[in-house]
Parts: sequence; structure tokens; C-alpha cells
Amino acid sequence: MLPLLMSSGARFCRHTAVAAIGLLLLGFVCSALGLRVNATKSIPVGVYRIVDEPVEKGGYVIFCPPESSLFDEARERGYIAAGFCPGDYGFMMKRVLARENDRIVSTGEGLRINGALLPSSLPLRTDKAGRTMPPYPFSDYTLGESQLLLMSDVSGTSFDGRYFGPVDVSQVRGVIRPVVTF
Repeated sequence: MLPLLMSSGARFCRHTAVAAIGLLLLGFVCSALGLRVNATKSIPVGVYRIVDEPVEKGGYVIFCPPESSLFDEARERGYIAAGFCPGDYGFMMKRVLARENDRIVSTGEGLRINGALLPSSLPLRTDKAGRTMPPYPFSDYTLGESQLLLMSDVSGTSFDGRYFGPVDVSQVRGVIRPVVTF
């Protein structure tokens, strides 16, 4: 009986290893084709393709967070993953909701861009673990020439520009377009 258990255990390990290698190869192929998977609430969950297009207001982008103590803490808290960006941060995907010369004002209802209230933009005071979530101090802020406001417009719980503020366009690694979303 013991040899039978060991052989089925060995088969399980072999099958698990083959599956893991298969997933790794699939990931490399998808990456080489410019495909990226979003499993967060920041933008619609789905598969996106990197396209050779300019960064435009309303579009989706994939970017590397700038190195800072704020993003170090975000990684430690699990808001962002570890990854291949400088600072060992993972890539983030967001929508460009404001850019050069857009005026951002923080109100009791949320953020207003050029006077229009952004849906789901009221910063949370705490995260699900009860830790404070200090908002970025937008009082009456006009974005500079190379600045973007990258946020979610589908989730009020996303870690986005409400907390980390403007991002320089140089942090953007590509414009992404949805292939399939769920």
C-alpha cells in the first residue's frame, strides 16, 4: 500500500510541476504578445493589450509607481504587488482621468476635475484593516505639463491618485486597451 501512495504522490508532484511550467510559459507568451491581465478593481477585470498610442485622457495605462516611502508602505500593506519596476514594485493599471492644465479640487464629495465630480472619488479614511489612508492634499491643484491623475472610475476602494497624487507621464510603460473584460 505504501508504494502505491508514494507513486500517486510522485505523479501529483509531476503533474503540479508540469502545470506550473505550463502557466509560466503561457505568461511569457502573453507578455511577448503585449497582453496583460488585470485582476484588481482599479479598472475592469480582464485581459488588456499594450498598444502603440499616445497617453490620452480617458484611456487606460500601465505604469511603474515612482519610488517613494508611500509606495513602499503600499507594497507592505498589500495595495500593490512586488514586481519588476524600480523599488521592486509591481506594475499598476489605471485610467487617465486628468492631465496637463486640468484643475483638481478635493471636496467633501470627492475629487472634482475642472468642476465635474468624479464618481467613486471620495478618499476612504481607513482601509479594510482599519489603517489610516491619508489622501493626497489636492486643495486647488492644476496639473503640470507632464503630470497625470491616474485613478479608478469603477471602484471607490482602489489605491489610486486620491492617495498618491499626480504621476509623471515618464512612469507610464504603455497605453492598454481591453481585449476582454468581465
